[in-house]
Amino acid sequence: MELAHSLLLNEEALAQITEAKRPVFVFEWLRFLDKVLVATDVKEKQKKLVEQLTGLISSSPGPPTRKLLAKNLAALYSIGDTFTVFQTLDKCNDIIKSKDDTAAYLPTKLAAVACVGAFYEKMGRMLGSSFPETVNNLLKSLKSAESQGRSEILLSLQKVLNGLGGAAASCHRDIYKNARSLLTDRSMAVRCAVAKCLLELQNEAVFMWTAELENVATLCFKALENSNYGVRVAVSKLLGTVMATALIPKQATVMRQNVKRATLEEVLELMATGFLRGGSGFLKSGGEMLKVGGSVNREVRVGVTQAYVVFVTTLGGQWLERNFATFLSHVLDLVSHPRATQTHVEAVYSRRCVSFILRATVGSLLGEKAQIAAAKDICQAIGKQMKAVEAVVNDTNSENKSGAADVAASQHVMVCALQELGSLVQSLNATASPLIQEPSIGLLETVTSVLLHPSMAARLAAAWCLRCVAVALPFQLTPFLDRCAERLNNLKTSPEAVSGYSFAMAALLGGVHQCPLGIPHAKGKMVVSIAEDLLRTAAQNSRLSLQRTQAGWLLLGALMTLGPSVVRYHLPKMLLLWRNVFPRSLKELEAEKARGDSFTWQVTLEGRAGALCAMRSFVAHCPELLTEDVIRKLMTPIECAMTMMSIPSVIKAHGAHLKASAAMVRLRLYDILALLPPKTYEGSFNALLRELVAEFTLTDNSANTTTSLLRSLCHYDDSVLLGSWLQETDHKSIEDQLQPNSASGSGALEHDPSSIYLRIPAGEAVPGPLPLGVSVIDASVALFGVVFPHVSYKHRLQMLDHFAECVKQAKGVRQQAVQLNIFTAVLSALKGLAENKSSLGPEEVRKSALTLVMGALDNPNPILRCAAGEALGRMAQVVGEASFIARMAQYSFDKLKSARDVVSRTGHSLALGCLHRYVGGIGSGQHLKTSVSILLALAQDGTSPEVQTWSLHSLALIVDSSGPMYRGYVEPTLSLVLTLLLTVPPSHTEVHQCLGRCLGAIITTVGPELQGNGATISTIRSSCLVGCAITQDHSDSLVQAAAISCLQQLHMFAPRHVNLSSLVPSLCVHLCSSHLLLRRAAVACLRQLAQREAAEVCEYAMSLLALETGLEGVLFGMLDRETDRKLCSDIHDTLGHMLSSLAVENLSHWLMLCKDVLAASSDMSTATPLGGGKDEESEKKDEMDDDTMFTTLGEEDKSKPSVAPRWATRVFAADCLCRVIMLCENANKAHFDLALARSARLKNPKNDFLVLHLSDLIRMAFMAATDHSNQLRMAGLQALEDIIKKFATVPEPEFPGHVILEQYQANVGAALRPAFSQDTPSDITAKACQVCSAWIGSGVVSDLNDLRRVHNLLVSSLDKVQAGKGSSSQLYRESATTMEKLAVLKAWAEVNTDHYVFKRLKKFCSIIAASNLTGCSTSDLITLVQPELPALSRLWLAALKDYALLTLPAEFATQLPPDGGAFYTPETIDTARLHYRNSWAPILHAVALWLNSTGFNASESTEETAAAMPNSQKHATSIMLNQTPGTPPTTKPLPEINKDRMHLILGNIQFLCSPRPEEPVEHVTSCLQALHTLLDSPCARIHIAEDQLLGVELLSVLHRLLLTWDPPSVQLLVTGVVQQIVRAAQDYLQEKRNTLNEDDIEEKENPLALGEGGESGGLVPGKSLVFAAMELLMFILVRHMPHLSSKVSDSPSHIAAKSHLSEESARLVAATVTILSDLPSLCSPAGCMTILPTILFLITRVLKETAVKSADNQVPPPVSAALQGIKTIVTLPTVKTDATQKQWTGLIRSTLASILEYSQPVFVDKTHMPVLDEVSILTAIALFLWSASTEIIGVQCLQNGCMNRFKSALNSCDPWVQAKCYQLLLSVFQHTNRALSTPYIHSLAPIMVEKLKAVERSRPNNNLELLAVQEGIKVLETLVALGEEQNRVQLLALLVPTLISYLLNENAFASASTASKELHEFALQNLMHIGPLYPHAFKTVMGAAPELKTRLETAVRASQASKAKAAARQPPPTVHSTPTIKLKTSFF
Repeated sequence: MELAHSLLLNEEALAQITEAKRPVFVFEWLRFLDKVLVATDVKEKQKKLVEQLTGLISSSPGPPTRKLLAKNLAALYSIGDTFTVFQTLDKCNDIIKSKDDTAAYLPTKLAAVACVGAFYEKMGRMLGSSFPETVNNLLKSLKSAESQGRSEILLSLQKVLNGLGGAAASCHRDIYKNARSLLTDRSMAVRCAVAKCLLELQNEAVFMWTAELENVATLCFKALENSNYGVRVAVSKLLGTVMATALIPKQATVMRQNVKRATLEEVLELMATGFLRGGSGFLKSGGEMLKVGGSVNREVRVGVTQAYVVFVTTLGGQWLERNFATFLSHVLDLVSHPRATQTHVEAVYSRRCVSFILRATVGSLLGEKAQIAAAKDICQAIGKQMKAVEAVVNDTNSENKSGAADVAASQHVMVCALQELGSLVQSLNATASPLIQEPSIGLLETVTSVLLHPSMAARLAAAWCLRCVAVALPFQLTPFLDRCAERLNNLKTSPEAVSGYSFAMAALLGGVHQCPLGIPHAKGKMVVSIAEDLLRTAAQNSRLSLQRTQAGWLLLGALMTLGPSVVRYHLPKMLLLWRNVFPRSLKELEAEKARGDSFTWQVTLEGRAGALCAMRSFVAHCPELLTEDVIRKLMTPIECAMTMMSIPSVIKAHGAHLKASAAMVRLRLYDILALLPPKTYEGSFNALLRELVAEFTLTDNSANTTTSLLRSLCHYDDSVLLGSWLQETDHKSIEDQLQPNSASGSGALEHDPSSIYLRIPAGEAVPGPLPLGVSVIDASVALFGVVFPHVSYKHRLQMLDHFAECVKQAKGVRQQAVQLNIFTAVLSALKGLAENKSSLGPEEVRKSALTLVMGALDNPNPILRCAAGEALGRMAQVVGEASFIARMAQYSFDKLKSARDVVSRTGHSLALGCLHRYVGGIGSGQHLKTSVSILLALAQDGTSPEVQTWSLHSLALIVDSSGPMYRGYVEPTLSLVLTLLLTVPPSHTEVHQCLGRCLGAIITTVGPELQGNGATISTIRSSCLVGCAITQDHSDSLVQAAAISCLQQLHMFAPRHVNLSSLVPSLCVHLCSSHLLLRRAAVACLRQLAQREAAEVCEYAMSLLALETGLEGVLFGMLDRETDRKLCSDIHDTLGHMLSSLAVENLSHWLMLCKDVLAASSDMSTATPLGGGKDEESEKKDEMDDDTMFTTLGEEDKSKPSVAPRWATRVFAADCLCRVIMLCENANKAHFDLALARSARLKNPKNDFLVLHLSDLIRMAFMAATDHSNQLRMAGLQALEDIIKKFATVPEPEFPGHVILEQYQANVGAALRPAFSQDTPSDITAKACQVCSAWIGSGVVSDLNDLRRVHNLLVSSLDKVQAGKGSSSQLYRESATTMEKLAVLKAWAEVNTDHYVFKRLKKFCSIIAASNLTGCSTSDLITLVQPELPALSRLWLAALKDYALLTLPAEFATQLPPDGGAFYTPETIDTARLHYRNSWAPILHAVALWLNSTGFNASESTEETAAAMPNSQKHATSIMLNQTPGTPPTTKPLPEINKDRMHLILGNIQFLCSPRPEEPVEHVTSCLQALHTLLDSPCARIHIAEDQLLGVELLSVLHRLLLTWDPPSVQLLVTGVVQQIVRAAQDYLQEKRNTLNEDDIEEKENPLALGEGGESGGLVPGKSLVFAAMELLMFILVRHMPHLSSKVSDSPSHIAAKSHLSEESARLVAATVTILSDLPSLCSPAGCMTILPTILFLITRVLKETAVKSADNQVPPPVSAALQGIKTIVTLPTVKTDATQKQWTGLIRSTLASILEYSQPVFVDKTHMPVLDEVSILTAIALFLWSASTEIIGVQCLQNGCMNRFKSALNSCDPWVQAKCYQLLLSVFQHTNRALSTPYIHSLAPIMVEKLKAVERSRPNNNLELLAVQEGIKVLETLVALGEEQNRVQLLALLVPTLISYLLNENAFASASTASKELHEFALQNLMHIGPLYPHAFKTVMGAAPELKTRLETAVRASQASKAKAAARQPPPTVHSTPTIKLKTSFF
């Protein structure tokens, strides 16, 4: 392939390759040429190139090759010289004229035609002179050409017209005449080509839309007859565009000729003829009009429907806005025309078409404002119709026959209008509120008036419309329900009212599940009572019996959709009602059959159908309530219904009109049985199956009704064979009408009223149940599939044989219908077997099934063949035996080898594919070779595209299912695919679609190998790329979609080889395609690309879309137009990926995007106070729109006019905003620091930071938060909260002490205020409360008055909470109120917590930064919270009590209070739980803070006095929670209350036992903080300490928490709480010991023996607090220092390297060690002996691990904690009893020994080991020497060890270690116990003296060294002081000379370093100090050495002289200079 990449065709290479590969080589060369021509200079090579290219024309190139060839030739001439262009043109013309009509010459002719087209398209008027000849030439050959030639010539003509424009006017008529006749060509491809050609022609040919307008319309209608989808799309585009041009011609053409324009009425009238009459000629005479006979051709109607949409779209949204009323009335007239509604099904079809027209125009072309206006127009139209209807109904003169017809016609108008109104309101969502609130529109009155329409269809449509309104505006739901209930009661006597209002109520109940806030629980009771009343009174009045029965059951069915929480309460009543509808026994049933007339039977049957329908609704919506018992009770009526399934005798007796009612009963029965487990009705299988089989084999049914389920049971991938991909187009809802099965696409509400309350199937706008006849068959087929797997083999065999018999008996059309139904049932059964994993049965069952299936493989009906193939595959799957599979495969092989007819070849090739699909690669591996070879051979059968399609489809299935096993066949398959792609005519689109599927399957099979560089892989890869290129260039959108998915696969496996620079622009073009599948494929591909390479994608897209918003802008725009769920979610993902990778780099661009989208909301609402800027903007917009309207009118390829972003898009934009903030948070600190950002901006102006856009962020959040749309308000508040949290602490550089957010107080206040208004939904108020608490708590606002604004909002909401249950009029379900109230309490709790936190910050004001941060002074917050605290605390405690009850396990459900809690009602428990779960944690924390601050003294009644006088605690009375203020107070002493409160709070702590992983970590931390706070108060401590088990329990809970929650923050909080518990126990124990000491002095009891462990020293796990604490602490230690545990360190996974502890870990370890050292104080002496070994081991190990030398000599927290711990333990007072003395001594000694051992100096060179911090170890040793002298004295080995440590420290080269060592020695030498200190003095003093003497030679160079010397001298001085008088002289003789040696002479002094000078000063000071202290000894020493004396004197003189000089300087102090560095903690 590489050889093909040259400018000239490499002819040698071409000659060397095989014949088969040449076309691919040529194509690859042309592809290369296409890319490089634009960029190369071709002057010298042009001649040769032209030769090569023209030579290719006559080498019979295939379709893709000729297209590229023509393109290249034209491009070559347009960039090079044009000398020879006419020669080349003549050459082509000669080829076209040639008389050679053989098939072999055809490709050459077609290539020449393509070249001519390309020349004119590219060069246009340059070739002007020659065009008449060319056109004539083409038209001449058009007459004789076959279909491929015809379409190619027409496409060339289109290009000629395009290139020449108006210059070709002379030929326009000729072309029109010739093309016109071909519009009805039998080849569909030709029809499409003609349509495209004429579309081009109408741009210039004025006569087409003036004189010839009617003829063009007629032609189009004819062309639509018997058309396929492609033709309908092309012709409707032509028709719509011509009509639009006729109405508003293009400016240029109008100027040239004086044209008479058509009026709107004329144009619409013309379109209507097509809609109503089809292509059968015009309205010639009045007489014809009256003969209504003859049905409209459905294809024509569907085509004209699409043309209407094209017509309006071409004219644009503004035209529609201006002319909507006219257009609406015209479209609605279409459905009221008798021709459109001849039969019921036709009427439904026409309605569907009109609805489609309205949805496609109003729904996508109009912005939200215009949509509201349109809704008003629709309202008026409905009102007008309704008035007319009422006039007829109230007209007593019954002769008025035409009036009755009008009423009948009006129902269809109503349905269309109401459906569109409903859809409009639903798509507008809350933005539609002006429609409801404006009384002049009267939308609700109008819609409710239709509920009384005489026609059921209209009533149902009105009910549906109400449901849409209620879902869009949930605050209307409850009032609607009440209004309907009231009207139902008032108008009980009108049958229409009963029916209409019950429909409306049912619809509203069905909509509740779409309203998250629900409806009040009481409405359920109301519905039940109304329904009961209706059912009870049904029999009283025969005129109303039917309606009341239907209405009653309908309401009960709708009630079930509210779910178990409501239904639970009414279940017993329901069961009773159901039982009473049916006869109790067989006898009663028989008796019943004998009596009654036709009317009573009708009512009875309707009642039973209704009851079954309500049951089905119950089973479907309340599965939780289906206990064994309930199912048993349900089975009684159901079994009865099964016995009376068929009642032919009754129908015979009372007339056929009962058939429908009987069928309805059966339908309901099948429906409910399909939902119940088959085991429950095993006994009735026989009767049931008989009935089911009779149903779908049409035994008692004369109509040939077919089921609609077959397509859905066939595999989705077979859509190419079934044509069911039409389901995936934008025209799905109308194309359904043209499907072959019965009543396809004629779904309508009136077929099954119960669907008005059911959930709508995904992807449908309005529920459309099929007509009863089809529904019953569908239900029977579905139930057959459920039951079949549970039936015995004998019965299976009988049924299968019966099926074969039925097929044999039926003839003709009926046989097809029966066969379709049977096959659907068999497929359903096989699917059921596969799902149940059961087998088909023994040999004879299989045989019977096989015979049935194999017979259908050669059925002429393709759908049946498809079903047979599918059934075969499913059978193979169910049987699962190799021999069976082999037999089936062999049968198909034989058939395919011999068969010659298309039918059996297609059927059996599909059978092979299905076998592989269901058995998988391994099961069918041995047949792979044969299958592949046969299918490859079939695929080459060029005579039959159908055979090619089916065989290629099967091949794709095999490649897919075989996976890697197919690897050996990849090359031959690929080469076949390429050959076919290059030769099959493009008009055979199905073949190309299957080729695309094969290509995709092959790419997947080769998979990641495609990245390789081997020769074979490179060939495979380039073949795949060529294949993709050909399919990408195909004209059919499905083929293009397949190409995109192939490239997507390639990009996944080999991203380097997919060229994004060409792929991305092509995808962007497809985004505007009119084909849904292509848009889907393009977006799916973009989504994958954006995930990896967002930046490149955007860059390439930018080059194509010259918009500043780029691809992102286009995608945002698509969100407004697209309705397809999958597509929208892919767009969201794509934008999400792009945002994640690009937003931070390109902030302002993305923020502008979001802002532009969100700004639409401020245009919508007039109420938003945004100042004057808005008007100018909107004016600008208007001007712009006018211009664009003129320039773009009627332009062909103009993109859809943009609509202001709709609310859903705006919500997405607000979410994007939050994501941008989050992304910035992870990116760079400067995003949240104004000063940093500004400085970075100065360095590089391109830098962009979030903080610089703060005003935009606030403005966007504000716009969103104050919008009409509730979803947008939520998103806006969320964004606002994020902004507050992230920016609260950002300081304002220009005003120190202030924060940047302060300037936005007004905006925040204004954004929050509307959320607290009365009519705001609870969820928004709840969210707003959160934002309030974040704002108040953020400390941004320092001024009390400013805070008040927001604070008042919270106060007002608190009043709401205090109002109690049931006070306000309820719109939503109770749990919504729960949510709102809890949110308010939570917000208050958070504010309260913040105030306490501030209070603490104030306390530690030394941390100045903190006080700057708070900004808001505490007193302010206190003044805000304090007044509300008494009320708040009560409410908080109530909420916690509720939560405690709600979290009880299920078995305690009976203990819950029957009337609910403080904030929830018993009915809404399940939803309420969620809200409690979200808010209890902050409330708990707040309560703990409150109790702690009042010291538990406040009783419930707010007697502040009680707090003041602790004594009065005992008699303070209190009102307990649950009492209403009216009852007399029950007295309960305060301690009792406090106990209750403690239990309540500790009970809530149970959450910590097992918080769910998805719980937010804030809940855990908040809970722990609450505990900590609580234990701050003495009352709580006593409570915990008194009951030791409570403490143990708490500790074990905390331990469990640690096991599951990792964050260090949680662990730190836990250690804090543990410390509190231990302290509490310590205090309590101390108290007890003290009282013992006082009381029991004369008793023998030893107060010290108190404590855990008693006399024996044993600790009981589970009861011992100490044990529990140790367990937990040990866990933390091992978590952070795994090598402490031998288990961990011995395990192989453990890595030996010690890691450095992080700061958080260090803090944790320190806290843990501190608590550990506190534990012995809780034990008795014996107990201490039990735990001390462990504790001492842990502490010394921690010391060893963490005492690591650091650069700055800082002591890490764990070390200081360990040292402190050693001190605490060594000085324990309790342990030194006689009993434990020996053990204690042993312990202390061994501890010291291990410390000494750890600090053994290591002589091995371990450079990578951290150096041990000697100072800490020495400190530990000194601690032992100092505090435990008695235990250690005289132990020689320990003493030597200690001395060695000190010696090595003295000899250390680190001055810091020396200094510390001197300090510690000082403390040892000074020890009171001489026995201890003397050996040390003897051993270490001489070394010290030596060290200090040596200083003279190496004077200190820095402060540290100086310090060491100073400390050493201090020790010497101390020794002198300690010495006896008689030894003093010797001692001074050591000290004084050393000091004098430090003095410098004057010259040296001047040049010495500062440290040296300081040493001199220090020595001098000390000498001056020592002299007077020991005058006698001093003299003696000085006398002995005169040279010392002179040095001293000199120094003193010099010093005095310098003092005199600097008299101003103060005298240096004579005190010891204190060391500059101290240990953090003093341990002595």
